[in-house]
Amino acid sequence: MSLPRIAVDAMGGDEGVRVMVEGAAIARRRHKDFQFLLVGDEGRIKQALEHHPGMAGASEILHCEDVVGGDELPSRAIRRAKTTSMGLAVGAVKSGEAGAAVSAGNTGALMAMSKIALRTLPGIDRPALAALLPTLQEHDVVMLDLGANTEADARNLVQFAVMGAAYSRIVNGFEKPRVRLLNIGTEEIKGTDALRDAAARLSAATAREDSDLALEFDGFVESDKINRGETHVVVTDGFSGNIALKAIEGSARFVTDLLKQAFTSSLRSKIGFLVSRPATELLKHHLDPNNHNGAVFLGLNGVVVKSHGSATAGGVANAVAVAARLLENKLTERIAHDLAAMGEDALKENGRENGRQSTGKDSPDEAAA
Repeated sequence: MSLPRIAVDAMGGDEGVRVMVEGAAIARRRHKDFQFLLVGDEGRIKQALEHHPGMAGASEILHCEDVVGGDELPSRAIRRAKTTSMGLAVGAVKSGEAGAAVSAGNTGALMAMSKIALRTLPGIDRPALAALLPTLQEHDVVMLDLGANTEADARNLVQFAVMGAAYSRIVNGFEKPRVRLLNIGTEEIKGTDALRDAAARLSAATAREDSDLALEFDGFVESDKINRGETHVVVTDGFSGNIALKAIEGSARFVTDLLKQAFTSSLRSKIGFLVSRPATELLKHHLDPNNHNGAVFLGLNGVVVKSHGSATAGGVANAVAVAARLLENKLTERIAHDLAAMGEDALKENGRENGRQSTGKDSPDEAAA
């Protein structure tokens, strides 16, 4: 495949240049046609590239010493977009110097910079942060929004559903992904006005005889069923989504730590661990966030992928591969097509909802870190 090059914010993440460059190099070894624009301190990048000679002919360096801090407010980071490695990586997508940007830096700052620089697609009010979570099935589940918007009305949730389904078709290969809204119960009467309104709109849009919408809406899902694999796309607002994500991650760490504690409590337990080691290693691999690394800001006029700040080089490579796959499969064009297929009724303005007037705006500092 022939792809535009990928801009990598080499200064972002907990370990910065070394891990980001190594991750890009791993991705390059897996896909020989990947090309990179490495943004950051030229001296440090060149030093890192010495360990990966195969990257020399596939990379260009854009020198920049300024870095967005991990706890920096998005509103402040925006003002330094033209001088920071993160801002220049996103700017390369806007100018066409790169087809996608990958950063492991401050999530809120990356969201704010990307939204201002790239703008949203026609028909999309707000971009959403989507990620893949492991399930009991062979496929992952797409979940959004995971923190880009603290609130979402029915119109936003419908847009999230369309974007999440398009993403799922690319990464999981489903022709019509099964989409559900996260709720406190599966009954139609449960949840907020926004949830029930969004459900009604999605049901009506997918039930039309002339609809060529590539998704199947299947009502509500509770949080304890997210990882069962029965749902392909879980849609919610960023506040609830971020809480659910952290709860899932915390539960995974709790289980692995509990097993480690149990297997080291006695000599008999240690022997049991040796016997069951293949199964525990499989569990560890399945729960390792690096194997699912690469959250995506959906709804922008361009591809921006957020790597976890503590990701290993292998995790960064996975994030780069996600960016390349979305470019190859023309994510933005798919979303635009599906929005047209959704119909005007499903995407009309809400007016007053949940006792407040929906403005469709968030402060840059409201994006989740």
